[in-house]
Amino acid sequence: MRRSRLTAYVTSLLLATTAALTGATAAQADQQAAATGYVALGDSYSSGLGAGSYIGSSGDCKRSTKAYPYLWAAANSPSSFDFTACSGARTSDVLANQLGPLGAGTGLVTISIGGNDAGFSDVMTTCVLQSESSCVARINTARAYVDSTLPGRLDSVYSAISTRAPAARVVVLGYPRFYKLSGSCLAGLSETERAAINSAADHLDSAIAKRAADHGFTFGDVRPTFTGHEICSGSSWLHSVNWLNIGESYHPTASGQSGGYLPVLNAND
Repeated sequence: MRRSRLTAYVTSLLLATTAALTGATAAQADQQAAATGYVALGDSYSSGLGAGSYIGSSGDCKRSTKAYPYLWAAANSPSSFDFTACSGARTSDVLANQLGPLGAGTGLVTISIGGNDAGFSDVMTTCVLQSESSCVARINTARAYVDSTLPGRLDSVYSAISTRAPAARVVVLGYPRFYKLSGSCLAGLSETERAAINSAADHLDSAIAKRAADHGFTFGDVRPTFTGHEICSGSSWLHSVNWLNIGESYHPTASGQSGGYLPVLNAND
């Protein structure tokens, strides 16, 4: 009799444990199934400035249907798609204006940010309009900012993403090198200026990649896909100076979005 009671007790215990584990597994599966929304954050390289086909309601944010987030969403049909990337955005703008859609249902987040914090636009304006020495000096100032201040600002953004979307896979996209050195350009910036700009892009990407890795995020390096398609390559996926639409200068074309950025996201999503 005692053995029968013991057997019954053990059997009940095993059944209860199995049910609990099955329930936990099912709940986890439900959570994973629910976390399939996609939120695209970031600056002009994510919004698609330079690619054309801008969404009218996006206004000055210049979100494009040819930008890599829009292309990825069209191909993968996530359960939801929120496109909040905005041209000109800095880390503070992401924190203030772009994180609203993040939540428990967010399964993928992409972001490119940091270039505007480092003074990207001012660097290029200085290099185009002023002397070589002024250009190099402005680049060195930007590099110093990347070393001293940018990491903390990236940390703030990345921590906020993790807090708001704990189930999400986060892919941080970097920036391309702008110039093919010893390329086909016969005028414009000097080779020294072009080399310094490329080196600064590498420096920025290294800083972003380090902060992304420390937060457990994936860094998507677009420099390999843009190789052979830089300005002065003869097959550029980046706008050079566009005096008729200055804002699009030094931004990816539609081909840069589909051929430079999208494959990197596809490889890391």
